[in-house]
Amino acid sequence: MTVGTTERTRVRKGAHKAVKDQEALYSIIDESKLAHVAFSDKRGPTVIPMLAWRIGNNIYIHGAKNSQMLRHLKNGEPCSMTFSILDAWVLARSAFHHSAHYRCAMAFGRFSVVEDNEEKSVALDAFLEQITPGRSKEARPGNEKELTATEMLVMPLDETSVKIGRHGVNDDLADMDIDVWAGILPFRTVAGPLEPTSDNKVSDVPDYSSAYEGLWHTE
Repeated sequence: MTVGTTERTRVRKGAHKAVKDQEALYSIIDESKLAHVAFSDKRGPTVIPMLAWRIGNNIYIHGAKNSQMLRHLKNGEPCSMTFSILDAWVLARSAFHHSAHYRCAMAFGRFSVVEDNEEKSVALDAFLEQITPGRSKEARPGNEKELTATEMLVMPLDETSVKIGRHGVNDDLADMDIDVWAGILPFRTVAGPLEPTSDNKVSDVPDYSSAYEGLWHTE
């Protein structure tokens, strides 16, 4: 299944912003790292933010065994996930035309359970490597007790949509002579610098900047 090919993944509002490229989908997920998971259980419609990561064409989430959401989703109940990145504010001459530049992705599907502890460990190492390259070889790996206590779910990215807004300022012709600044206010999330704990025993500061190209802050 390619991006945006089903009835519920077809972009209707602002259809010109729809993107079919699978790599764009992967890029948004990989940069965001935070998914809002939507589902409906006995409490009604619910949306919960979760750390999420991608390996190939699969998306992973994890948490405690007693999580109500994970207990619900592990039974194969349908859900959706959204990933969003704000890139800029669009400042127009009229209040009506103010907007934003953004990238967002949505995935529909059903989760299944990762039962094998070795598979969990490999997936968690992949997550560590995505956020801090090399750290899976430095930190103590999860032991059997910790891995057994961790619920991990996986869902294929088979039904997805991507929408990217980078349209710039779109003022009405009648407003072009209004004496007010118009343009783009970039919005960026930055990473770093590292802040050691008070009981840190390692003097050499690790370099994780390769995971945050253009976003690493050194001061």
